[in-house]
Amino acid sequence: MLTLAAIIEAIDRVNRAVGRTIAWLALLMALIQFVVVILRYVFAVGFIPMQESIWYLHGILFMAGAGFTLMHDGHVRIDIFYNSTTPRARALVDLWGSLFFLIPICILTVVLSWGYVTNSWRIFEGSTEISGLPFIYLLKTMLWVFAFLVGLQGIALVARALRYLRGETGDYKASADGPGIEA
Repeated sequence: MLTLAAIIEAIDRVNRAVGRTIAWLALLMALIQFVVVILRYVFAVGFIPMQESIWYLHGILFMAGAGFTLMHDGHVRIDIFYNSTTPRARALVDLWGSLFFLIPICILTVVLSWGYVTNSWRIFEGSTEISGLPFIYLLKTMLWVFAFLVGLQGIALVARALRYLRGETGDYKASADGPGIEA
């Protein structure tokens, strides 16, 4: 039987691998943007697929990177009292917030986008531009990737809170490696 610690580590490993891999998309996106600007303003040439690729990379970067960001506690919290409360209160907020808000929203995202994404796949939806990229259906699928990776990390957040509340760990940290995304 898997322990909570093993589940947390497996989920963290998935989001860490995804996060470290897609982080390179930011560099690629900047390089492509640089080339687009040079082509457009120096050579007066517009290249629609290259311009659209920036949108794709941006979408992939943020949608697939959301679980990694959650793993490192990098998302903005609305609860202004969270940081000034006890570790037990933070664990309870994370536990109940994940169970009643985060995970259900991830499930709802998949359910509500089901027709949107499957219809796009059915017709292999592409760009409205004649020379644009023919992969809109793949970009729309990132909604499910987002929901899956954030939902998984929500499960890890619940497991971390449960481990602390059961007394299995000495100090409570919602994130894998503490605050920040430097890992």
